[in-house]
Amino acid sequence: MTAPRTPAAGTNVSRRDFVAAGTAVTAIGAGLAVANRAAPATGKVLGANDRIQFGVIGVGGMGSGHVGELINHAERDNIKCVAVCDVYQKRLQHNRERAGAEAFTDYRKLLDRKDIDAVIIATPDHWHSKQAIDAMEAGKDVYLQKPMTLTIPQAIEVRDAAKRLKRKLQVGTQYASEPQAWAARQAIADGKIGKVVWSQNGYCRNSREGQFNWPIDPAASPTATGADHVDWDMWLGHEFGLAPKIDWNPDHFFRFRKYWAYNGGVATDLLYHALAPLVLAISGPQGEYPRKVVAGGGQYIEKDGRDIPDSHFMLIEYPSEHTVLLTSVMTNDVGIDRIIRGQHGTIEFNGSAKLRGQPTWKQEFTAKNDGKMEVDLANPARRDHLGNFVDAIRGQAELACNADLGCALMVAVVMGEEAYRQNKVMNWDAQNEVAVAS
Repeated sequence: MTAPRTPAAGTNVSRRDFVAAGTAVTAIGAGLAVANRAAPATGKVLGANDRIQFGVIGVGGMGSGHVGELINHAERDNIKCVAVCDVYQKRLQHNRERAGAEAFTDYRKLLDRKDIDAVIIATPDHWHSKQAIDAMEAGKDVYLQKPMTLTIPQAIEVRDAAKRLKRKLQVGTQYASEPQAWAARQAIADGKIGKVVWSQNGYCRNSREGQFNWPIDPAASPTATGADHVDWDMWLGHEFGLAPKIDWNPDHFFRFRKYWAYNGGVATDLLYHALAPLVLAISGPQGEYPRKVVAGGGQYIEKDGRDIPDSHFMLIEYPSEHTVLLTSVMTNDVGIDRIIRGQHGTIEFNGSAKLRGQPTWKQEFTAKNDGKMEVDLANPARRDHLGNFVDAIRGQAELACNADLGCALMVAVVMGEEAYRQNKVMNWDAQNEVAVAS
């Protein structure tokens, strides 16, 4: 449906040229050019006893869930959802009523409210970068639902904007707040399994109706009135170069994860989740950028006009000399276990993290693990992902998935997406921060 988003084989282009390579990736054009922006709003400093006021941009499935989280956290964490935004009136009115919040169809008006301290962004992926940067420039901290963005250049823009504007930005992959991932991180840092050599994880599903074929409301349309009205032009974002302008297409609106123009398929939707705890545990909370990515897969069963594959496999090679295998299959839900393998031992995840020694290196493993060949790691107490974000805003915690980790994850999974789409090996040019196909 759209042109590839990465350079041709052997080429090396700037980040902005890279984005311009296809119509689906023009999202960081004039609307996102940070160099020409006005001076940012500073935002207020919040103390432990100050109430944090939230706005939620995009209240579909995930966004509506986040509204519920804010309601459930309200008394315990002294927070409140005061504004919601969506282009579909039915979703907007429902969440306005349940939260007792002000409702907007244009997110920029929500950002104009000076009393909003933080926003949760749960719109389709092609909107993430623009809305996140606009929010940070309005002085808001941001919880940005995964994946971080649609493209690699956008992820770099968001990462750099968070640093430049000194805002808290949490990427919404809840796997980064899992206690076992942090326990594994400490074990690896302490040398308990020796040098990490490779790891694996997957995210697999199965369904009769076809993955991402969510229900379509036949009454919804741009020409409908009342609760059925959809601001289709705003959803596309073609005015800002975010996606091509097309006629109303309910399949694109209700089932956007099937199409490259709005997301990166299972690579960015599901494998982003699968990769997060591995990179966190192996490389640390700032992440690590890949050296090379290869991928395979295809539309083996779900051939219903979608762009994305129903089966996707990728190998990610890292400069610190380990490789990650990721699998995502939408037509069989028996996946692969999450495992991190070191030379001296292995970390297995099954609700908690367990260390198992390699018999060949028994002496080295037991020396680091109290003389034992099997060790159950104690999971450190951690807040959930939203709670961690709230604590970070108040200066009481470090973000579980900050802009650096979120960007590193984004680079890896998009390289995997493009390796599949172009049938190329994707290489990371760390100096220029671009992916190069070969």
